[in-house]
Amino acid sequence: MTAFDIRETVVPIFAMVFIFGFPAIIIFWAIYTKHRERMRLIEKGISPEEARKYFSNVEKRPRGSNGALKWGIILLFLGAGIFTANILEQLYEFNDGVTFSMIVLFLGLGFILYYFLSRGRVQSIEPKNNNSNIPQN
Repeated sequence: MTAFDIRETVVPIFAMVFIFGFPAIIIFWAIYTKHRERMRLIEKGISPEEARKYFSNVEKRPRGSNGALKWGIILLFLGAGIFTANILEQLYEFNDGVTFSMIVLFLGLGFILYYFLSRGRVQSIEPKNNNSNIPQN
């Protein structure tokens, strides 16, 4: 057997392990942790209804409407960075390092723009504190 024959045998085996093995491990781990959590609740003497009531009262983080804005700006600047890098490579015959640096530069500009836009939106959405907690006569 040559080294090439061994690779032809080993590569499909590793591919099958990665394709089917990792998802199986993740599913098993999720089921196992859920079972372990239930067993601990039983050991503590908490009924499933009490546990559901307790976990449903946990305050959830409100989802802002800025998620779409953020991803829109980031993807726009990502595309602009790739486009600019390709133009610079063709016009000035730069190496491949320019592509990466332009992408990082434009993504950084996108994040800065998003910061300033979202900061303005959050300040305009938040109610003004007019000391409403003070009792009025």
